[in-house]
Amino acid sequence: MSLIADAEHKRRLHFFDESQLQNWLGTASSEQSRWISENSFTASKGSQLVIPAPDGSISDAMIGTSGDAYRDGAIASRLPMGAYVIEGGTDIETALGFVLDQYKFDRFRKSSSAKKAELIITDDTLRHRVTSIADGVILARDLINMPANYLTPQGLEDAARDLASFFDAQIDVTIGEALEKQYPAIHTVGRAAEVPPRLIDIIWDNREGGKGPQITLIGKGITFDSGGLDLKPSSAMEMMKKDMGGSAHVLGLAKAIMALGLNIRLRVLVPAAENAVSDKSMRPLDVIDTAAGIPVEVGNTDAEGRLVLADAFHLATQEDPDMIIDYATLTGAARVAVGTELPALFVNDADLGNNFIAAGEAAGDPLWLMPLHKPYDRYLEDGHAALSSTGSSRYGGAITAALFLQRFLQKPVPWAHIDVMAWNLGSRPGHPRGGEAMGLRAALRLIEDKISAS
Repeated sequence: MSLIADAEHKRRLHFFDESQLQNWLGTASSEQSRWISENSFTASKGSQLVIPAPDGSISDAMIGTSGDAYRDGAIASRLPMGAYVIEGGTDIETALGFVLDQYKFDRFRKSSSAKKAELIITDDTLRHRVTSIADGVILARDLINMPANYLTPQGLEDAARDLASFFDAQIDVTIGEALEKQYPAIHTVGRAAEVPPRLIDIIWDNREGGKGPQITLIGKGITFDSGGLDLKPSSAMEMMKKDMGGSAHVLGLAKAIMALGLNIRLRVLVPAAENAVSDKSMRPLDVIDTAAGIPVEVGNTDAEGRLVLADAFHLATQEDPDMIIDYATLTGAARVAVGTELPALFVNDADLGNNFIAAGEAAGDPLWLMPLHKPYDRYLEDGHAALSSTGSSRYGGAITAALFLQRFLQKPVPWAHIDVMAWNLGSRPGHPRGGEAMGLRAALRLIEDKISAS
């Protein structure tokens, strides 16, 4: 983590637009003014410049602002190694950008990571908050980046157990015959793999006097997706270690929530399985059982995520949570609709949708609200023998997937479904290439707003 409380040698870090730069130049020394002029620095968006002290060290650094604190902080992280203090004070988004841009997944690299620039935050409360959120994002990124031969369903369970142990949370894992009996869809999806499927269930209750919201998070945990018998082509299979991105999001979000000590009862459900190919694989048009007792016809074995989530949804609504949020790398259709950098949000409650979008905007972590269009529900009824998992239409696949999940909410609970890419195809400020948490900070903001309102 590149946050520190203090340092002996500090460099001043300035965020300037062009007018602010001109105001600063009015107080600068002639040497500083000449240096800025010689380097043609005008504080244009995304520009940066370091200013030397008389002894040749760096005294100041300047960043041309883009108007996006997260992005500006990320640009700042590319400054030379040293300790920086932001002139005028530090905000959360700038600090998060500073930290998260420097993230590298280097577990399998023999050489150690290069030293990083450090940001001084003297306010202990602010530093703890930034660290808590950044640690949650980093956990999500690390899990998504892990290769599938390491992050098997057992590996995902190990990560969940480590998290639960650190925060003294209760954890229960259902596997084997008990899984087959209680959560048959999860069992069916994962039974062909070498490492067996399981359902991970974490409960952490930090409510004061038993008063506070009850929030349930559900994350798709398909640790590798071959497509099953409807086998993916190699080009589509290459990144399928990220198909557990939903579980990474909910575990990362849970880490941030517990580190911040939020006043909630938190439940995290992760159906973990690998969609592999063997003599035990489910087949297209198989009719499989679900925990809800709803028979489902397998429209395509590569649409397995909604099947494991269906069992987790049924379990979640055996209680009465105030809100359910699920994350899943569920459909390519969502990526066609909104691209790879913007999660698609579906809700069954208008206020929840509006609040989630507002929370994303406030946190600099946007989502896009999609229609849970009820008339498309009819496509799911077109299965030959039972409810179809995919529906009969070639269009609106992200919507029909969300509608399928809604069938397994056994009672009317405010619910948000995030169909997410969980991967940066290329690097941009604050978002290195590879596994990514998208909509995590938005959900944290939403939950904190709910606590404040309760």
